[in-house]
Amino acid sequence: MTASMTAFGNGKVVGDYGSVSIEIKTVNSRYLDIQFRMPDELRLAEQPIRERLAKSLTRGKVEIRASFSRVQPATEQRLSEAALTRIGEQLELVRRVLPETQSPRLSEILGWSDQQNTSVDPEVWAQASMAALTPALEQLIDGRLREGARLAQTMLDTASDVRAIVDLVETHMPDLLQAQRDKLATKLRETVQNAFPSGFTHITGTELSERIASESSLFALRIDVAEELARLKSHLTELEFLLNKESAQGKQKSSAKNTGSTGKRLDFLFQEMNREANTLGSKAGSLEMTRAAMDLKLLIEQMREQAMNIE
Repeated sequence: MTASMTAFGNGKVVGDYGSVSIEIKTVNSRYLDIQFRMPDELRLAEQPIRERLAKSLTRGKVEIRASFSRVQPATEQRLSEAALTRIGEQLELVRRVLPETQSPRLSEILGWSDQQNTSVDPEVWAQASMAALTPALEQLIDGRLREGARLAQTMLDTASDVRAIVDLVETHMPDLLQAQRDKLATKLRETVQNAFPSGFTHITGTELSERIASESSLFALRIDVAEELARLKSHLTELEFLLNKESAQGKQKSSAKNTGSTGKRLDFLFQEMNREANTLGSKAGSLEMTRAAMDLKLLIEQMREQAMNIE
């Protein structure tokens, strides 16, 4: 399905060791750019998370925020007699060398005990991080797909407006061509009269044919927009096929990496459409044609802006 590059997801896992939370935020970018903000205790999971994201996402700036909290043991567990005995023995040993050493405060004793009782194997934190990543990534992908579907529909609606303008221009083309032919006939008469005021007595058939051929060629180059209109219609068909095809693939394939970036293909397609609209404007033989070219460029630019957020 067509996926946006803007979304958010979070996940949390709770165990005997404590809890791990993962937040994923993505915005648009030309390439896949993954950045991490996590404590050192979770760094072991950074590379597995990066590999997992690279399999699921194609483009976008991805920011990963990870945090954790340890389970705090009960006070009676932290203040066990054995632990206090060890601290007392160590304090006596220190005072033999430094007699003026003061006794530790209760908060300090609790802190030492916490460090001893809450140490967790880094591999456990890494596994918890990967477990928290799963729901966060699912939320992210679902959000990207929903936003992508809305963007695709917006572009399809705009494409319908573009097609309506192209069809309108095609409908009026015979009238425009006839008007241009009338202008050409008038211009030819004026040209011949200015060049030969005395009439056609001194004009040979070859000279007259050359002038007519020259004016006809100029006329054909200026107003023949059939090719531009045909290419625009072809691009519109490709756009509709691409968006509808992506939308019909189904969510079961959404977690798999696409074979190519839909956003990049759309960007190229809109560049080609804009080129045809520019040519259409340069060949405009009437005010209506000029307005149509301007409207086409505006609509194409609107679709291009939407496509900038497509993965």
